[in-house]
Amino acid sequence: MLKNVETNAACNIIFSQAATLRTETVALGDANKRVLASPIIAGIPYPPFDRSPYDGFALRGEDTASATPESPVVLKITEEIPAGIAPKYDISHGLAAKILTGAPIPHGADTTIKYEDTEFDESLVRIFKPIAPNTDIVYAGADAMPGDLIVPEGTLIAAPIIAAIANQGIARVEVYKKPAITVLSTGTELCEVGEPLRPAAIYNSNVHTISSYLSETGAAPRNGGSVPDDPNVIAAAIMSALESSDMVITTGGASVGDYDWAVRSAEILGADVLFWKVSMRPGGALMAAVKDGKVILGLSGNPAAAVLGLLRIAMPYIKKLCGRSDCFFPEIDLVLRDPYPKNSPKLRILRGKLEIIDSRAFFVEGGGQGSEEVSSFAGSDLLAEIPMGSPPLPAGTVIKAYRLL
Repeated sequence: MLKNVETNAACNIIFSQAATLRTETVALGDANKRVLASPIIAGIPYPPFDRSPYDGFALRGEDTASATPESPVVLKITEEIPAGIAPKYDISHGLAAKILTGAPIPHGADTTIKYEDTEFDESLVRIFKPIAPNTDIVYAGADAMPGDLIVPEGTLIAAPIIAAIANQGIARVEVYKKPAITVLSTGTELCEVGEPLRPAAIYNSNVHTISSYLSETGAAPRNGGSVPDDPNVIAAAIMSALESSDMVITTGGASVGDYDWAVRSAEILGADVLFWKVSMRPGGALMAAVKDGKVILGLSGNPAAAVLGLLRIAMPYIKKLCGRSDCFFPEIDLVLRDPYPKNSPKLRILRGKLEIIDSRAFFVEGGGQGSEEVSSFAGSDLLAEIPMGSPPLPAGTVIKAYRLL
């Protein structure tokens, strides 16, 4: 068993574990926040025909070459073309068609002009300026042509992707089955949310917090509730959860106190303990083990530390388990807006947000940074790292950060 593992090494050890992926086909309306299991290839052009970008007139640009405010070009209106109706007439010299947004461009027309830039009645339209040919038309295939890759495999489906798939007329998509991940809190002091708070007890918030992050990632969290500080009871709860889960996450008991039983519970199970403790803070009280090919992750019981351990160390593997291709958070270099006043004997993880000041990108800390302080995650879109061994850092220091997309 490895101890006090470097942060990237811990992340890579978990990420290297096997992930069993299964697929299913779902209706497009049920595909949001699912992970695409096969690429979407365009079968038709989109848009499927040349169409008007606005309400106006479709015409030939060369017919307007001599138009001026004093001497407008006058064209005869052939028809009105609403969206969803095919044109009846071609456009030739001296003709124009009244057209509405999204309607097909009639054959022969090569440009459009807005209503407000013309004067017209039921039969004639006056054009007061030249209109260049081959402009102001949304051409067939502008967004996609047959054979184009619309959405790659491994993409977490969101609203814009739903739109792109629907534009191809695809009603059902193949997605990866959501991995079932049981979240279990350990600690005799825990009281379930909704129950009266006992003396000396705290609410089991970790189950709900961690589960929410898992849902956003594309997993299917299961609430394992809480169990008391007894390694045999904890081991039994983990074993039961493993029978119906692809992964088990525990919170609490991952440190070195008299009632910290994460490692011992894994040993009772006969699990292979990969490592225990990571050289970072907060969140370094963390254990990873494998039993029957399934990962058991033991996080800190402190709420903020648990989230940081989940995000920084385990989230790439969890994304892999979901079938996602974007497993690792994008890295960016940012400037500290404010000085960081502490020594950092271990790698220090900060949560905060990106702020643009005078065209420069800054990292701004988000509230309290302690192991218990989860409120600072609200509004935070970054994790930043203060390197191990750093002295207090002045404002303007460049640090590495991860975008929590």
